[in-house]
This record gives sequence, C-alpha cells and structure tokens, in this order.
Amino acid sequence: MQLDPTTLPEVLILTPRRFSDARGWFSETWNRRTLEQAGASLPDFVQDNHSCSRQAGTLRGLHYQTPPHAQGKLVRCVRGAILDVAVDARRGSPRYGQWVGVDLSAANGRQLWVPPGFLHGFVTRARDTEVIYKCTDYYAPECDGAVLWSSLGIDWGVTAPVLSGKDAAAVPFADFDTPFTYAG
Repeated sequence: MQLDPTTLPEVLILTPRRFSDARGWFSETWNRRTLEQAGASLPDFVQDNHSCSRQAGTLRGLHYQTPPHAQGKLVRCVRGAILDVAVDARRGSPRYGQWVGVDLSAANGRQLWVPPGFLHGFVTRARDTEVIYKCTDYYAPECDGAVLWSSLGIDWGVTAPVLSGKDAAAVPFADFDTPFTYAG
C-alpha cells in the first residue's frame, strides 16, 4: 500500500498495489496491519456506502455529519472517475477552509482518506460512475448537513452540475457554523 500526503496533512491518498496477469488484476484495498506498517492508523469502520451517478457532472456534497456522529470516510471509485474533495472545517485549524481535490478512478485504484471534521464531496467525470466509501460512524439523519458546493472557490471542472435539492439549497461556507474543533 502506497501512502501519499496531500496539502492537508490529515487527508491521505492510499494506493493499493495491483497484481496483474493475463486474467486481469487483484488488489487488497483495505488491510489495517499493512496501513499501520506504512505509518497510518485509521479508525474502525462501521458502515460501507455505494453510490452510482448516471450522468457525468453529478456533484454530491459538500457533506458532513455533526458530532457525536461525525464520520471519517475512505473513498474509492470502482467504476468511472471522480474529482474527490475534502475541506478542512475544524474551527481553529491553521488550514480552516482550505481544500484538496484528488482524481480517483477505477483505472488508478487510488483511495482518499477524509477524516472527521472535514467536509466531503465529489463530482463525476464519466457516466455511470460508482463510488464506494467506508465510514467510521453510522448515518445519523439528525446530524446530516451540507455546505454549498460553489462557496469555496473549488474548481470542480463543471459550471452547471447535476445536484440534489439538498445540495442546491445548502448553506454557503461563509455562513456555516462549524461544529468541528481543531485539536492541534
């Protein structure tokens, strides 16, 4: 497993090794021992989610869950391609409001670790894109929230994305009262 830092130190790119032969390839996408040996200690995961977006340019996010059900996510694209985005939303963080975008695709096999306290979203680059992500806490509708996708200057690569009603009506980042605190 290859671990690469991003401009946000808590957000990591994980690239599992692929073993190829005439049949195709095999990859171990999650192994706690391998990650710990590489220097990453991720929390336990309790839920896996799988989404399919029919149209290229579908934008999901920027989402979060408030404490006590804040979620960390390990995201991977198993069909198609996405730009996956994490935003530091921890009050007091020296990187508050900063974001990182990483291309994840079925072809490159990369995964993105988005810790609790970060907003998360992605935009699809291809039709029928499928994304799977592991979560560190269960979905809690009373803790669910969203920040407006266009309010942080993120270059999503689309001007008129396909949005849900929730995402279209989300609060701008400037008006977002973050429930997250930077622990140092």
